[in-house]
Amino acid sequence: MAYNFREVMSKPERLAPGHRMCAGCGGTIAARMVLRALKPGDKAVIGNATGCMEVSTFMYPYTAWEDSYMHNAFENAGATLSGIETAYHALKKKGKLDETYKFITFGGDGGTYDIGFQSLSGAMERNHDLVYVCYDNGAYMNTGIQRSSATPMFADTTTTPVGKVSNGKMQNRKDLAQIIADHDVPYVAQTTLLTTMKDLYEKAEKAIYTPGAAFLNVMAPCPRGWRYDASDIMEICKLAVETCYWPLFEVVDGQWILTYEPKKKLPIEDFLRTQGRFKHLFKPENEGLLEQYQAEVDRRWEDLLFRCSK
Repeated sequence: MAYNFREVMSKPERLAPGHRMCAGCGGTIAARMVLRALKPGDKAVIGNATGCMEVSTFMYPYTAWEDSYMHNAFENAGATLSGIETAYHALKKKGKLDETYKFITFGGDGGTYDIGFQSLSGAMERNHDLVYVCYDNGAYMNTGIQRSSATPMFADTTTTPVGKVSNGKMQNRKDLAQIIADHDVPYVAQTTLLTTMKDLYEKAEKAIYTPGAAFLNVMAPCPRGWRYDASDIMEICKLAVETCYWPLFEVVDGQWILTYEPKKKLPIEDFLRTQGRFKHLFKPENEGLLEQYQAEVDRRWEDLLFRCSK
């Protein structure tokens, strides 16, 4: 697929400015880019699980969404869009609709990995023609930075606080992209925010225009929860990829494809050092925790390479 940065970025905004998301938030950057992948003339129905994006982009009677928009409860974004997509095809079959609509729902990791997982799993298993986009910021940011199953190991959150008796969250983060790929859906991809947005845009376009269910897992940093300066967001995303903490891949009809391999894999501390939630790991007495973290990143990377037959 041809990618022209100037042409893509000049497309009309479908998530209008003026919303109340934080400066340096990855979620809205991801949403804007995903929506740019829609072809001119195609309409969309947007679902949005309760979370930061929902409460900050839709304050009745005002909305930042240019397309039809449906606020969903925390737990049912997948089910809601499944129902709307089914109704659309029924109306089109009866000749009551002529327009082309696409169905895209956004949810944070709390409403995707955890509370909304059963709804998401059902939508994927039934193979509804929709795209579920998880903007993964690694915690329940909207309600006070509580840990989720997407929260990485040793992260400092309000429910896994670092102190004399704790080094943060003790469990590894759930690999949701792998779990959804095991649902045998047509398209799954993992991506994040990189300078030209090429990877995110191309995967969003594939997801939207692949018939059947598609899932995008987008690492979307949160300045409050991760504790970084807003201007550092792109560098953090780059380091996540170059350290292989957040590898870029897609699964097309069951075939795993690595879409980027670092020329020189950087040590995980390069990524962790950029965020205040991991500052305790750099105390001299916690050197063993960094080694443990690196070992887990290496294990997952090798497993991915095997899946992609690299």
